[in-house]
Amino acid sequence: MLIKNKGMNLSMSNILLTRVDNRLIHGQIAVGWTNYVGANLIIVANDEVAEDTIQQNLMDLAVPSGVQTRYFTIKETIEKVPLAAEHQKMFIIVRDLPDVLALVEGDIGIDNINLGNLHYEKGKRQITNSIAISDSDEKILNYLREKDIALIVRRVPEERGESIFSYL
Repeated sequence: MLIKNKGMNLSMSNILLTRVDNRLIHGQIAVGWTNYVGANLIIVANDEVAEDTIQQNLMDLAVPSGVQTRYFTIKETIEKVPLAAEHQKMFIIVRDLPDVLALVEGDIGIDNINLGNLHYEKGKRQITNSIAISDSDEKILNYLREKDIALIVRRVPEERGESIFSYL
């Protein structure tokens, strides 16, 4: 559980990075991105994974000591992130664009999104080496842009990020 901070809402400054990555937590996330942004708490916001302790335990194996993990449903994430204590520096990871849209609409203070990995599957078109989107995904991206949310494609911290719209 996140620690309540005496009624103060500090989550907007506590969210260091929000990333869309189908793989959720893996080595690149756990070490590269977590160290790069200085996070001490990784939140996986996904309804399915929040109920799957086997997946959680496997992902926890990649996480360095000193970094905590939480596995919340989308609803729990919206409810708990605003209660974060000042010392909780959060890195939020979601599996797909509908999940990140739900968090944005939950008004938890997301103003930029790192698009790391969206696997190709039937009904999607490949737009970068690591990003494939459907028509409904593109509608979500356009909606988020209208809300002035930066949408940056960047697989690893060493890479220079680019707006997703330079590929569309």
